[in-house]
Amino acid sequence: MPADLAVIGLGHLGLPLAQAAVAAGIQTVGYDSGPATDSPLTAAEIRRMSAAGFRVTTNPAELGRVRTAVICAPTRLGADRALDLAAVGAAGRTLAARLRPHTTVILESAAHPGVTEDYLRPILEQGSGLRAGRDFHLAYSPSRLDPGNRTHTIANTPKVIGGLTPACTESAHAFYARLTEKVVRARGLREAETVQLLETNYRHVNIALMNEMAVLCHDLGVDLWDVVRCAETKPYGFQAFRPGPGVGGHGVPLDPNYLPHTTRTPGHPLRMVGLAQEINDRMPQYVIQRCATLLNEHGKSARGARVLLLGVTYKPDLADQEGSPAREIASRLLDLGAMISYHDPYIAGWRVRDQPVPRADSLYEAAANADLTILLQHHRTYDMQGLAVKAQLLLDTRGASPAGAAHRL
Repeated sequence: MPADLAVIGLGHLGLPLAQAAVAAGIQTVGYDSGPATDSPLTAAEIRRMSAAGFRVTTNPAELGRVRTAVICAPTRLGADRALDLAAVGAAGRTLAARLRPHTTVILESAAHPGVTEDYLRPILEQGSGLRAGRDFHLAYSPSRLDPGNRTHTIANTPKVIGGLTPACTESAHAFYARLTEKVVRARGLREAETVQLLETNYRHVNIALMNEMAVLCHDLGVDLWDVVRCAETKPYGFQAFRPGPGVGGHGVPLDPNYLPHTTRTPGHPLRMVGLAQEINDRMPQYVIQRCATLLNEHGKSARGARVLLLGVTYKPDLADQEGSPAREIASRLLDLGAMISYHDPYIAGWRVRDQPVPRADSLYEAAANADLTILLQHHRTYDMQGLAVKAQLLLDTRGASPAGAAHRL
């Protein structure tokens, strides 16, 4: 049966979008030719989607039978700190060969301003012989997915859309209005793309500020977590962010210094974004310094120390490890000669430098036997009061422990 919607790319963006579409009664097919990735949905959720008619295909011919195609291909920072658009290009070429007139094509992948029009549009037009804005609709919509958030879902989070032409915008609006309560029209493609840029950079810059405050407050002997608790009572002009051992997640900060020359603004780089990235990138090393100092203060050396890492995912109560600082921290501990193990209720096996890391089966026993226990991610199953009692030495990088119960970042 022909589907109304094709979701191209079934990773952290595509599967939740397909789930929302199926829940809205939209006949949906998922297409992904790449290697399987960790699913953001549970097996039970996927079974429910399948029961409601959701199909997964590797046959690109099915892309030519839909009214709307949404590209959710992964984009990550490459070694040169520029976005790798290879997966978006591959998705565009696959779709272009089957693109029919009047189809609405929407890009949701993270992208810098100009990607939809200057990169994706030529791929679609050259491969299909059709013209964007005349023969098919083209739009961009930044993803606002917050994995694991049960309060703010696709259905109740406003969706921003911007099209190549006003007609493209309206076509994208008509599609998303079936999924969410509110759709916000941007003036065009680049405005919608820049919404993604602003929202992602806003998060990273504010976390960087809190990471700097964490270092400052430790040096001053000030309890930062109490400072934040008090500051967030201000009813205006302040939004609470919290420090951590690093910044994970799929949303990557975009510094214009690393954008293609066609989209740079000479003389006006976002210097704060570059600085924020430097600060956040230093946090794993700062955690290591704190570990070495704590061990030394208790008459122990990092070399030969038994170190237990708690929570290796980037976000609490999820199995997603994208961008998690845990692996870098573990690697640095190994460089110091420490013997590491880990515990995470969501990760059955974990590797660092292509070597398996021992998994603690008994959490409290492992904490009692470790010279140092480091909380890297606060899963709700962790009883921090109990862990603080059992652990010989506990470093809490998330401020989850009761005041005075552990050493906090």
